[in-house]
Amino acid sequence: MLTDPLWLLIITCALATFATRALPFVAFSEQAEHPLVLHLGRYLPPAVMMILVIYALRDFRPLVDWQLNMGETGLPMFLAAGFVAILHLWRRNALLSIMSGTGAYMTMVQLSWTV
Repeated sequence: MLTDPLWLLIITCALATFATRALPFVAFSEQAEHPLVLHLGRYLPPAVMMILVIYALRDFRPLVDWQLNMGETGLPMFLAAGFVAILHLWRRNALLSIMSGTGAYMTMVQLSWTV
């Protein structure tokens, strides 16, 4: 049963995925207190979050020819982004902020909140 090509592919992919996740921890285990690792640990998560915010809001154009232009998802996007910002400043929990903002946005889009 485990010699089936599909199983071999699944096992190989699982081992490769595990190896790529575990290798940095093994390689840098002795360098955990290195200043570069500490610097990256401090500044890389906010930088990645900022890239995700910029990517998510890349098509958001609130003003076009000085007229309010929210589009069909503009208002939910704007409100969800504000909700995420306020929630994150209050709780300082990235997972809570992301999940709550996604839930709020999807709820507003499904309920057709538009301008």
